[in-house]
Amino acid sequence: MSKIKGLVCKECKKEYAAEAIHVCEFCFGPLEVAYDYEYIQTKISKEKIMNGPLSLWRYEDLLPIESTPTVGLHTGFTPMIHAKNLGLKLGLDHLYIKNDSVNPPTLSFKDRVVAVALTRAKELGFDTVACASTGNLANSVSANAAQAGFKCFVFIPADLEAGKILGNLVYNPTVIAVEGNYDDVNRLCSEIAGEYPWAFVNINLRPYYSEGSKTLAYETAEALDWQAPDHVVVPIASGSLLTKIYKGFHEFERLGLISNVSTQIHGAQALGCSPVATAFKKKTDFIQPVKPDTIAKSLAIGNPADGFYAIKIAQETGGVIESVTDKEILEGIKLLAENEGIFTETAGGVTVAVLKKLTDQGVLKKGESIVAYITGNGLKTQEAIAPAVGAPSLIQPNLKSFQQTLKEEAK
Repeated sequence: MSKIKGLVCKECKKEYAAEAIHVCEFCFGPLEVAYDYEYIQTKISKEKIMNGPLSLWRYEDLLPIESTPTVGLHTGFTPMIHAKNLGLKLGLDHLYIKNDSVNPPTLSFKDRVVAVALTRAKELGFDTVACASTGNLANSVSANAAQAGFKCFVFIPADLEAGKILGNLVYNPTVIAVEGNYDDVNRLCSEIAGEYPWAFVNINLRPYYSEGSKTLAYETAEALDWQAPDHVVVPIASGSLLTKIYKGFHEFERLGLISNVSTQIHGAQALGCSPVATAFKKKTDFIQPVKPDTIAKSLAIGNPADGFYAIKIAQETGGVIESVTDKEILEGIKLLAENEGIFTETAGGVTVAVLKKLTDQGVLKKGESIVAYITGNGLKTQEAIAPAVGAPSLIQPNLKSFQQTLKEEAK
């Protein structure tokens, strides 16, 4: 008996076998994994989870693989920090940072989705993996493919941050830089996926790949002593992460691992690429594609595949989807670093800036439990923050020069 029943269309509910497909042939809706929750109920328990590996694979019973995990064996189970200093600054007593900026092996939440996708790719018999990426996903696919023995192709916009380009090349995949934005890259990869028998993790393996994001919700609930928080703030690129965090909490509730889920799900976008936030504010289901213009390149998806579903979840849970300027993003990066010692990339700056904005608006309140998801490491986007942090004080190698600098600093 298998926990995976197959794939099902999110729109028309047509069912498919659990293969490398992602779009309904009838209505062109997205496919997602269908589970046998009654079967899973007989296998899963709090005790089993707590005695499991210190990785995302402690939740193996709820992930779409059929054999022993083979990729990402050390991925996940990242710190959740009670951010007392930042909370004091913002007036929030129970603020937590879920810190995937230290997630192995490539320091972003994308290591979660890739662990699941590449394990599934092995099960399905692929020998080559690929992806379209704004940076972090390509880094993770490259690193994990090297470890797992896959041939690897990654496709990225040509103007990515230098740290993220280097973070691909070091693992020796085939890196293709495309003159265009992510949406151009993704369209090209959709054509390539139809011509070559490769496992594109965020195209033909997308139903499996996206399930890895649920583990952020599982870890959050476990860290909060098997409770869901009152609020979460989630960065939005495609919108998939937000939808899967929602799904993760409600799967735990369905299986009796937590109760009374009433979490308000909030989304965060950069103003220079905010089609989901714009549609949310206009109270419309139609998401108008945009051409990205923001320093938050890892969130720069102008035509987000899951934006519609992200809006529905925010509305259903009483959440808000907000956007912030590039200046506010840089301030968010500094705010987190100066108060909690966590250096996040621009996507994390978006999350923190929206967290602050929602607090200022009175959406987030002092006594409520709030979790902000930090999804990537600041070492990957140093160019963005460098102009905002100044330069070191330069002195001569003598005491007089140092004391003069101290005087100037005190002014």
